[in-house]
Amino acid sequence: MTQYAFYFNSAACTGCKTCQVGCKEYYHLPAANLQRRVVNYGGGSWKPTEAGHYVPDGVFSYFMSMACNHCMNPACVENCPTGAMQKDAETGIVWTDHEVCIGCGTCVSACPYEAPQLNEDAGYSIKCDMCRDELTLDRKPVCVMACPMRALDWGERDELVATYGEGQMETEPLPKNATGATTIIDPHPSAQATGSGTGSVITIADEL
Repeated sequence: MTQYAFYFNSAACTGCKTCQVGCKEYYHLPAANLQRRVVNYGGGSWKPTEAGHYVPDGVFSYFMSMACNHCMNPACVENCPTGAMQKDAETGIVWTDHEVCIGCGTCVSACPYEAPQLNEDAGYSIKCDMCRDELTLDRKPVCVMACPMRALDWGERDELVATYGEGQMETEPLPKNATGATTIIDPHPSAQATGSGTGSVITIADEL
């Protein structure tokens, strides 16, 4: 079986969210749903000086662009009660059969990466399917094509590994890789390993 995969270079990502917006716009997703999302992970503090101003003390921040990782052992597929969640035998792409999905949300709770989401308007689960329709036209996924910094890439996983290396999937704020996630992450120089992070996800409210 060919296994297609995503590659993400965290050091190149500026957090512009063009990948996130491009996907949302292309698939006309409801306001509450994202099939790719960009998060800002950071930490550290500021310490006062004798002069009365503050200087950074271990301050760091980096961005992570996350979608479905099209795992080798996808928890969503294993736990789906109807068989709506499937892993394609030829491409390794994990996708949702909306005709079979009953919108129970089991996949949503089963996935450690929070990739599947319930589209309440449609009544079924949705998730990244690597733009399967685009691939039939010999085009790359929308998020990859949209990225202005070329921080994202896509292709056969073996070829991506030959080009970029194995990467490090277990990077904060992602969980331990217990499902055989296929995404290749090239960590930011300030990245922290999963389980040893000292930071947190920074929200828009935090930034303001």
